[in-house]
Amino acid sequence: MARLPIYLQVLLSATEVGTTTVSSDELASGAGFNSAKVRKDLSHLGSYGTRGVGYQVAELTAEISQVLGLGDDRPVVIVGVGNLGRALASYDGFARRGFRLVALVDADPALVGTEVAGHTIEPVARLHELVEERGIGIAVIATPAAHAQAVADAVTAAGVTAILNFAPTQLEVGAGVTVRRVDLSSELQILSFYEHLAAQFPAATG
Repeated sequence: MARLPIYLQVLLSATEVGTTTVSSDELASGAGFNSAKVRKDLSHLGSYGTRGVGYQVAELTAEISQVLGLGDDRPVVIVGVGNLGRALASYDGFARRGFRLVALVDADPALVGTEVAGHTIEPVARLHELVEERGIGIAVIATPAAHAQAVADAVTAAGVTAILNFAPTQLEVGAGVTVRRVDLSSELQILSFYEHLAAQFPAATG
């Protein structure tokens, strides 16, 4: 499952340049895996491609999108409209990948009522109401760590079952709620380790 979004990204890029078929080798190269793993993964979807031709890009894109639940637009709310929240709100990749941003929410009165990327920022007091009104199933939390748990409690109480958490803290949620954490600082620290390692032992990491 973790590899399917990567395959989908490769396929979407192929679509954008007008490519109609793609081989397992090309998928593997774009995704960073070996072709045997790609063929095995896709065989679980019932997609085996055509020998000498490869996979039909449109067909495979539709299959993976269906498995990932992207057949219909998924309404999304972003909570926390600071620098990161604004960047996420302005990202056009959401709509192209089946996610529809339907609400921006912030606790800062100075931000409420202003617009970002065509969306009016709503007060955090309306969060529960917005989730119910707009059928929101996914919440993106881009608040400071101190407020993230309260936001998670509010959106899950309103019926949200999936959270993408950018706040640098671990969230406690109930059964049936999935949380994916994106910790940018940790990822940078990992990159720093490998960069340091490469500088110390260039032959071992080259």
